[in-house]
Amino acid sequence: MQIESVLGEYLDANVYIVKKNNQCLIIDSGADIEKVKDAVGGLKVQGILLTHGHYDHSAYCNQYTEEFKAPIYASEHVIETISDPVALYSEDGSIIEDTKHFVLLKRDEKFKVGDFEVSSYYCPGHSICCQCYIIDGVMFAGDVLFEKGIGRTDLKNSNKAQMLESLKKIEKLEFKNVYSGHGNSSTYENQMKNLAVFKRFLSR
Repeated sequence: MQIESVLGEYLDANVYIVKKNNQCLIIDSGADIEKVKDAVGGLKVQGILLTHGHYDHSAYCNQYTEEFKAPIYASEHVIETISDPVALYSEDGSIIEDTKHFVLLKRDEKFKVGDFEVSSYYCPGHSICCQCYIIDGVMFAGDVLFEKGIGRTDLKNSNKAQMLESLKKIEKLEFKNVYSGHGNSSTYENQMKNLAVFKRFLSR
C-alpha cells in the first residue's frame, strides 16, 4: 500500500490518496480537484472517506464523487455538521446540501471497498462526526490525533469528555502509523506517549 498526500486549500489540511492494486481511496476532500486528479492518475477511486465534516476536510466532497464516480463514506452524524454553517466552519457561511452519494457509518464498522479492508471507529470530541479509519495497519485520524497533539475541543459540537473517551478507545487499537488531518505522520510509539499526556490533560 502506498500513501500520497495532497495539501488542501483551507488551513493546510491533508488529503491522502491511498493506493493499492491499481485502485485507491481518497481520505478527506479539502484539496482542489485538479491536484487530486494528478495524484490519482489512472487509478480507480473506490471511495472517498471523510474523517469529519469540517469544511477544510469536506469542502470538495461532491466534486470528488462526481469526478471519480465513487461514494462518500462518513459518520452518520456528519449531516448535522455539514448542514449547519456554524458547525461546518465554512469561510462564506455556505453548507453542503447534496448528500445523495453519502454512505453513513454507524459508529464502529468494518467494511470492504474494492481491495481495501477498512476498520472504522467513531471517535467524537473534536467534532460530533469524527471517524478514524485503519487500513493495513495505518490509522487515518483526521483531527483527532496530530503528531504531537490532539484536535481542539472548544468548537461547536466539540466535547472534552467525548475526546477523552475517544483517546482511551484509540489506545486499545492496533496500528503502526498515524496520518493526521494536518501536519506530519507519526508512529504508534509516539502516539502512545501523546495519548498519555492528553488523557491526563483532559482528565483535569
